[in-house]
Amino acid sequence: MPDLFSPSAEILVGEFVAHPVNSTHDGQRDNETMGGRNHVRVTSKCLLTSIKYFLAWNLALLLCLASWAQQEQPQDSGTSTDFWIMPGSDFVRPGLSPKANLNIGIGHTFGFLKKDPIGDELTFGYTYEDAGSGFWHSQLGSHTESFGVMKNFGLPKIKRITGYTWIQLGISSFTGNATVQNEFYDGESLGAIIHFNKHNSSWIQETFNKVVTVPWYTTTSIGYTWSW
Repeated sequence: MPDLFSPSAEILVGEFVAHPVNSTHDGQRDNETMGGRNHVRVTSKCLLTSIKYFLAWNLALLLCLASWAQQEQPQDSGTSTDFWIMPGSDFVRPGLSPKANLNIGIGHTFGFLKKDPIGDELTFGYTYEDAGSGFWHSQLGSHTESFGVMKNFGLPKIKRITGYTWIQLGISSFTGNATVQNEFYDGESLGAIIHFNKHNSSWIQETFNKVVTVPWYTTTSIGYTWSW
């Protein structure tokens, strides 16, 4: 019989307490464990869905508040509204497989955001992407609605070309399967604008894209923009 006051006995007792052997309750304990795991999965899924809609709601609220605040700005504050159509191609990882990426949207610059380091233009856009085996279109598709904030900045000694950064957050919906799958989307762009005149310009950009359940991919786009 081992000495119950020795260090080795304390370890044995600790292991016995942590892992008691009770064959009559093994099945019940296994069921409780599986039930707990299922509960965690359901709770995590509900939490992720709640975060998605909470984020979308807050972005929409921010856009509305910014629009209201813009009404208080003087007319000469240098604001503008941009409407763009921007086709491009995704390059899906791995393999750099090209896929059509068609983006359309509208944005508005706000005078009170001119000095904001993150951005001075709030945007809303829709993007269609082929998610199947083709390039332009297939049975599987991705539809993304996103809100974004864009920061416009000038380039030294160049007047007709300006640069911008663009952060977009939204929801991507994958169609073509039995059910529609909705996932959180994040897009981060760096681009340049070629200004032809006050109303017409061309945007060229490179975008890093990430959807929760899809490997990251990049998009190269060039589009036309009408500003007023």
